[in-house]
Amino acid sequence: MERVILHSDINSCYVSVELLTQPELRGKPVAVGGDEEARHGIILAKSDEAKRCGVKTGMVLWQARQLCPDIIILRPHYDKYVAFSKAARALYGQFTDLQEPFGLDESWLDITGCHAHKDGYLAAQEIRRRMKKELGLTVSVGVSWNKTFAKLGSDYRKPDAVTVLGRDNYREVVWPLPVSDMIFVGPSATRTLAAMGIRTIGELAGADPDALRRRMGKGGISLYRCANGWDDSPVRRYGDVPPAKSIGNSTTPPRDLVCEADVRAVLLALAEEVGGRLRKAGVKTGLIEVAVRDAVTLRWSGKQRALDRPTDLTRELYETGLALFRELHSFPGALRGLGLRTASLRPADSPEQTDMFTDYRRRDGLRRLDAAVDGIRARYGSKIIRCLGAALPEDMPREKAAFVNYAGEG
Repeated sequence: MERVILHSDINSCYVSVELLTQPELRGKPVAVGGDEEARHGIILAKSDEAKRCGVKTGMVLWQARQLCPDIIILRPHYDKYVAFSKAARALYGQFTDLQEPFGLDESWLDITGCHAHKDGYLAAQEIRRRMKKELGLTVSVGVSWNKTFAKLGSDYRKPDAVTVLGRDNYREVVWPLPVSDMIFVGPSATRTLAAMGIRTIGELAGADPDALRRRMGKGGISLYRCANGWDDSPVRRYGDVPPAKSIGNSTTPPRDLVCEADVRAVLLALAEEVGGRLRKAGVKTGLIEVAVRDAVTLRWSGKQRALDRPTDLTRELYETGLALFRELHSFPGALRGLGLRTASLRPADSPEQTDMFTDYRRRDGLRRLDAAVDGIRARYGSKIIRCLGAALPEDMPREKAAFVNYAGEG
């Protein structure tokens, strides 16, 4: 039996939710934007009127205002977006229990074999009708036999539309599209494919798989299969969480980082966050990557290192991250952002080869310290206790909290 996969995308989700309580703004160029004072001032969602002026998601607010002087910027209300997202998923759950969220506003649905909703097109139209009637939101729905083409279908016609991409029409509809329209083909992959003379999905489908493997590794073969409609990845049941492949965090601080003291403060905070998530997930990392964003070019660059011994210790994440940073960047040269990522994850209880050079007493002390901090935060909140291992610059925001020393004495 051929699968019937739907991809439902709430049109301009954040803006649509805001307009439900501010209907007087309908028909005007409206966008939901981040906090400019915290330097998170980018477009998060925009109305069709703003889109027609050239406003794009991810654009900084001042650029959006240059393109569209009359644009109305609204502050985000994530609690409302989460509530509507849960309501949408409850509606999808009346069609199938195989629904896989993709962010707050998108979901894949597998309705294969559902006797009440055998026809994908009719099911998509029913979802579209009910979303509008019950939640006041419009959706675009793609229908296909695989997840990749279903998402392309929901992106193909917006807003408030249903697009079917079947075996009889996908070559004519999908293959002429830019390869960047396909999910997981980001700017870097687009540039790599362009250097190989591949600019459309059809050209990717007809490419030499061996050449793609040599240039892009397993990722190139995965994209090749998706372009040909061979994506057989399942739609996961709602609530099933796949194992994490990486855990990380990045931040744009309230001002540029101009010296190592700035970096040490931010990096230690990132190490605390990432370390806590590793321990909560019950995994250790075998690879650490640090990324920096230049304050002038706004481009990211990174450096990574495989570890001799997997770790989930905050102090070891920080120390390795700082060493990588020193190899990656030198001052002067202000930084706009800083990131810390871990990969090559494995269960925390995996067997570990010991040696005579590691200070296991120090590691045990750090492990007890991390466990104590995790316990305090779980009981009283994440902001109740903060790190003391790097001094905060005087003009960095502070919150009232107890402090813990990560120097490693145990």
